[in-house]
Amino acid sequence: MLQISQRGQAMPASPIRKLVPFAEAAKKKGTKVYHLNIGQPDIETPSIMFDAVKNASIKVLEYSHSAGNESYRRKLVDYYAKVGVNVNHNQIIVTTGGSEAIQFGFLACLDAGDEVIIPEPFYANYNGFAVAAGVTVKPITASIETGFALPSMDAFEQAITPRTRAIVICNPNNPTGYLYSREELDVLKSILLKHQLFLFSDEAYREFCYTGRHFSALQLEGVDEHVILMDTVSKRYSACGARIGAFVTRNQQVLDTATKFAQARLSPPGFGQIASEAAIDLPDSYFDEPKAEYLKRRDILVSRLNAMPGVFCPNPGGAFYAIARLPIDDADQFCQWLLESFSYQNQTVMLAPATGFYGTPGLGKNEVRLAYVLNTTAINAAMDCLEQAIREYPGRTI
Repeated sequence: MLQISQRGQAMPASPIRKLVPFAEAAKKKGTKVYHLNIGQPDIETPSIMFDAVKNASIKVLEYSHSAGNESYRRKLVDYYAKVGVNVNHNQIIVTTGGSEAIQFGFLACLDAGDEVIIPEPFYANYNGFAVAAGVTVKPITASIETGFALPSMDAFEQAITPRTRAIVICNPNNPTGYLYSREELDVLKSILLKHQLFLFSDEAYREFCYTGRHFSALQLEGVDEHVILMDTVSKRYSACGARIGAFVTRNQQVLDTATKFAQARLSPPGFGQIASEAAIDLPDSYFDEPKAEYLKRRDILVSRLNAMPGVFCPNPGGAFYAIARLPIDDADQFCQWLLESFSYQNQTVMLAPATGFYGTPGLGKNEVRLAYVLNTTAINAAMDCLEQAIREYPGRTI
């Protein structure tokens, strides 16, 4: 009998997308579903991106350079300089979304059987990329009581083994919204140097920081050989479908190795590069409006959640996600029940169970991730649904 690979069997289902069939079934019944499960912003993509594609003078949609169009990479140099990161265009590989940047990093720096340490809860797809690369994720737990601050240096030290090769962070964090400070990154720097580890820094949400300034891992001094920045235009410009990201490092050996993987997949998307290059011409003030909008949504979401009996939600410092602890027995069952068995005024809400963002079995059973990517009217309606759902849920714990 034919069998699929062990890798395929080990590949985890997405906690963000696995409940889609239940949402589709709810919609077929006529129930309105508020999607707070996925980081798909409703902010309009800048028209300059669409115009660039429409007006592109192209007779043949050909392969680009495997590292991406040089004109785009040179403009990215200017973009990074504005946020305090000094690199040249040869230190940037344009990728198919931030996802490919993560994959390139794992494949270029890690061997099968190696370990990466990731503070949990973490972006669920890190697990998938680790499985694909044959890499083991070693989670260290951040606490909801501290707002998911970086775990202590001792926690990192205890997790390090002879197989440890890297640490992965997302700053600001998905799924928690926590914004790591410069002081916390200095702690990581000392660990990198002491144990000779790589640091993969996912900085997809750097424009959306509310409680402090973003400090990039590539701004750390003395660790140029250790740091790989993973980036994307998906959330920055509300252009998830462009599928354009970036792999950035000053480590030449890592760049040369990642380039071989880039050559194997030929080139990143052509139209996406044209659109993303045009987006860099947006004025710095472009981000003022979406940032203010996300901040307004965050404040409504967090205040509504914390006003519900038995619910606790730390105030996120960045991105557009929050993790909330609910008075429920099982987040996976609750999120399915919301779509399958519950409606309030013919409406319900789709959430992501937090279990899929933890690497330690059993954690996140009473937590959910919410993406505040809908307008404030929709968020308030979704919170009305959630508040009523908690009252009615058979597995309520208070």
